[in-house]
Amino acid sequence: MGLAIGIVGLPNVGKSTLFNALSGASVLAANYPFATKDPNVGVVPVPDDRLDKLAALYKPKKTTHAALEFVDIAGLVKGASKGEGLGNQFLANIREVDAVAHVLRCFKDDDVVHVDGSVDPERDKEVVDTELALKDLEGLEKKRDRKAKDAKGPGKAGEEARADLAVYDKLKAALDAGRPARSVQLSDEEKPRARELFLLTAKPVLYVANVDESQLGSLETDPLVARVRALAQKEGAGWVAICSKVEAEIQQLPKAERADYLETVGLKEPGLNKLVREGFTLLGLSSYFTAGEDECRAWVIKKGSRGPQAAGVIHTDFERGFIKAEVIRWDELLRFGSEAAAKSKGALRMEGKEYVVQDGDVMHFLFNV
Repeated sequence: MGLAIGIVGLPNVGKSTLFNALSGASVLAANYPFATKDPNVGVVPVPDDRLDKLAALYKPKKTTHAALEFVDIAGLVKGASKGEGLGNQFLANIREVDAVAHVLRCFKDDDVVHVDGSVDPERDKEVVDTELALKDLEGLEKKRDRKAKDAKGPGKAGEEARADLAVYDKLKAALDAGRPARSVQLSDEEKPRARELFLLTAKPVLYVANVDESQLGSLETDPLVARVRALAQKEGAGWVAICSKVEAEIQQLPKAERADYLETVGLKEPGLNKLVREGFTLLGLSSYFTAGEDECRAWVIKKGSRGPQAAGVIHTDFERGFIKAEVIRWDELLRFGSEAAAKSKGALRMEGKEYVVQDGDVMHFLFNV
């Protein structure tokens, strides 16, 4: 499942340092042939100790984590919606990703000049939001004008156009009021009509407070981090605090030395781990596992996927010929110590086509084509 998160923000907020840290964390070149398809795209494993524990049980030849794509997008400046700076490239790249990690500068450094002369995460957010909204309004108004003509027609075509127009007007009202398209509550019938617009501000957002190493010990009380936390909570969005510089340094260290370094900077785990997990959640994803002596692997699915759709991420034949799935929770499998022991105790069950796959299921599919 090729889903991508774009790293966006103003120049000199630490986007590229963060991307370089993420790229350094990527160990997937052997398993993912497109991991190096573009110099500004990195494929990053999703940390999951459940899979690691299953691998310790099975001792497979290969262990494959779920993965996310991160895209380093050119820094935005005021006027991007009109093509200023690298605006056209910036906006085109955002349109191609599934979600956005918006990096907000929360560190002060006289050697790294802020484009607006001071550190102010709310102002920086407003610049990006405004440019995206202006671009959305430009495209929406053009499409609305065409749809308004169609809405005057008779029959089913006119009826559909009028339904589209009602959705367009809801979205336009929000954008005119300075709110992103993602803030608009839409019914299940309205959502497909909105998706056809490909609005930039409709994409889910994760805010990243980029801090200095000196701030890592006081993230709960740091005033700049608190401002990012507050704006994320106001939107109901996710957020993480991370020191891109420290994360890049961690990736340069031998793995045996990383734990000691994390302790010296006051971290229990790399901040990248939390960022990647939050990105996974942002996209509405979950994982199920397959486990055996050859490979233990996490497979990425959309939350709410049923058995056949989950099987289809392995191979389309699995979905087309789906019969049943053997299912056990990952923790129950570890508790029993083997599939045979779990089956003898009734913990390994058979599920059919209507089963909604749960995050952490270990599954074997029975199919016939």
